[in-house]
Amino acid sequence: MRAVVFDRYGPPDVLRIAGLPDPEPGPGQVRVRVHAAGVQPFDIGVRTGQMPWVQATFPQQIGQEYSGVVDLLGPGVEGIEVNTPVLGSTMLNGVAELVTVPAENVVAKPDSLDFPTAAGLVAASQTASGALLELRVAAGDVLLVHAGAGSVGTIAIQLARRAGATVIGTASPGNHDYLRELGAVPVAYGEGLVDAVRATGLTPTVALDAAGGEAMAQSVALGVAPDRVGTIVDDKAAADLGTRVVRAGRSPQRLAEVVALAGRGEIVMPVRTFPLDAIVEAHTAVESRHGRGKVVVTLG
Repeated sequence: MRAVVFDRYGPPDVLRIAGLPDPEPGPGQVRVRVHAAGVQPFDIGVRTGQMPWVQATFPQQIGQEYSGVVDLLGPGVEGIEVNTPVLGSTMLNGVAELVTVPAENVVAKPDSLDFPTAAGLVAASQTASGALLELRVAAGDVLLVHAGAGSVGTIAIQLARRAGATVIGTASPGNHDYLRELGAVPVAYGEGLVDAVRATGLTPTVALDAAGGEAMAQSVALGVAPDRVGTIVDDKAAADLGTRVVRAGRSPQRLAEVVALAGRGEIVMPVRTFPLDAIVEAHTAVESRHGRGKVVVTLG
């Protein structure tokens, strides 16, 4: 099979496509022929060596989220059939033509979702839904989402709106119309963010940081209680400010709930697709931190 690997930490051009042996599913596993694989900031951290708790073994594969079709069952697997379209999480092997994963962790793909969109929902859905649960976002809240146009922000805005919250989203001016389409009040990020939020006439009661930098300090300055300010990207700032790191972990159940909403057209996730041969460009796009929605690599 073809898979993306890297032989040393570094910029996007350390990535290359290698020929690797086809993986075989073990007991309780299925093998999936991948049609699309998401690229996320976690992958950037792994590739650059900025996540010391993730130990690379060179040549190291990469990728955490996939969609595709089950093509082989491991011993003892029941309740799922070959040729079933699925999506789900994996660990450091998602950008490859084949992945093996625990059968209990796969989520059925609705026919109404194409493979790139399905792959683009995997990490963002689990991260956003878990963060909103930990921050207790509910009807009547005013949620401030930093990096609202990104993949996690995209899902968080829509789920919060469904829960009855009002949402303020930060983004560059070019993405403000996009945030309005999602149902958020847009404001520009940067040094003037606190004044920009106040100018909306809304007072945030809870904040989710997917941007880092000054985002959490700005949230606290706006009067949000520290235990309702959560970050998915900036552990140090959380420790310094007494705010929270919100990483609820993976949950096929939560993923399935969001995917079902997307299948009915009640949740959207725009994707930018790159062929496998353009994996360097895909990583470069994510690393720029200026896009909207999700970057997805297509295979097949």
